[in-house]
Amino acid sequence: MIVLLLLHSDNLMAQKNQTDTVVPTPKKKWYETINLRGYMQVRYNRLLETNEDLKCEQCDRSWGKGGGFAIRRGRIILSGDITKNIYFYIQPDFGSSVGSTQNIFQVRDAYLDIGFDKKNEFRLRVGQSKVPYGFENMQSSQNRLPLDRNDGLNSAVSNERDLGAFFYWAPAKVREQYPVFINDNRKGSGDYGVFAFGVYNGQTANRPEQNKKVHVVSRLSYPFKINKQIIEPGIQAYAGEYVLPAEFRTSGVKAANDFAFRDERAAVSLHLYPNPVGILTEYNVGRGPQYNPLTDSIEVKNLKGGYATVYARFQSKKKKEMFFFPYTRVQHYEGGKKHELDARSYNVKEIEMGLEWQVNKNFELTTAYTISSRRFEDSKLRDNFQKGRLLRIQVQLNF
Repeated sequence: MIVLLLLHSDNLMAQKNQTDTVVPTPKKKWYETINLRGYMQVRYNRLLETNEDLKCEQCDRSWGKGGGFAIRRGRIILSGDITKNIYFYIQPDFGSSVGSTQNIFQVRDAYLDIGFDKKNEFRLRVGQSKVPYGFENMQSSQNRLPLDRNDGLNSAVSNERDLGAFFYWAPAKVREQYPVFINDNRKGSGDYGVFAFGVYNGQTANRPEQNKKVHVVSRLSYPFKINKQIIEPGIQAYAGEYVLPAEFRTSGVKAANDFAFRDERAAVSLHLYPNPVGILTEYNVGRGPQYNPLTDSIEVKNLKGGYATVYARFQSKKKKEMFFFPYTRVQHYEGGKKHELDARSYNVKEIEMGLEWQVNKNFELTTAYTISSRRFEDSKLRDNFQKGRLLRIQVQLNF
């Protein structure tokens, strides 16, 4: 009997020990924590159109004659932390256009962020990414109110991106604010640091380097709070030499220095985050390649231009996930666009009035009425001045 009791006691102790044993949860591999998200924009630009010859190649190729329903953007984003100090971000787009072919699958972003301290306040970004020049340029199209970026600053870098290395610094407390500005529907630009400095090819994204000279860019900005209002001023500048590729030149058009041009700009930015009214304004000046119709040649000429967007943020009282953003943007630009045929010459005056209806975090509807006056000329298209009005509609899916 005693032996049986001892055996029973040992069995109970063994069961208790097994119960008390905590099996550690295996640490997930980095590839098991990859984030997958994206968005898609579908547009129609031909409603109430008064001039089908009014176009904007850089803005939206479905403007004007020949346009119709179009996928403006179709982005899938893969991102994640490989280690505590190494972060990756890859974003292809299946809504790109090349010539007359639409919906081409093309890389937009592909880069690594390498942190140099425990808080990743000091980072080096290597790969193809946005050039830190202009608040609206850095702001994702997923969050921007006007359907297209302004001509003045967006003409600095086609698709806002290039291949290079960019150093970013920001205190941890400031870096924590950047995602809040976006997630709280304050129309932020993302995390591009308080201070940025970088070098890049200068031929714009997905295009080969044409010389051995890099572009240099730097930016300084800081968000601060006055009472309940958040304000973020910024200054930025870049300089380099741009080579106009042969496929962007009309046969017979002239230029000095083997079509290599000085390319430099400086800009100021100011964003008054909405509470409920917001203001975003930027202006830049500089020099760059521009077509001269009087001499049928491409020359380095002065440029200037900017914009002001006034908007408001209203949240539905009944449905907290629903927001309304009425806005008006006025813009002006005089200068060339180096990434278009013959560094096409532009003189733009435009006003856009619209409303973004964010039904929920997954679905948005934007309507915009545009009144535009544009003179754009190259060697094939002389004395070309167009003005008109049109109503544009965009449906956006976020996932």
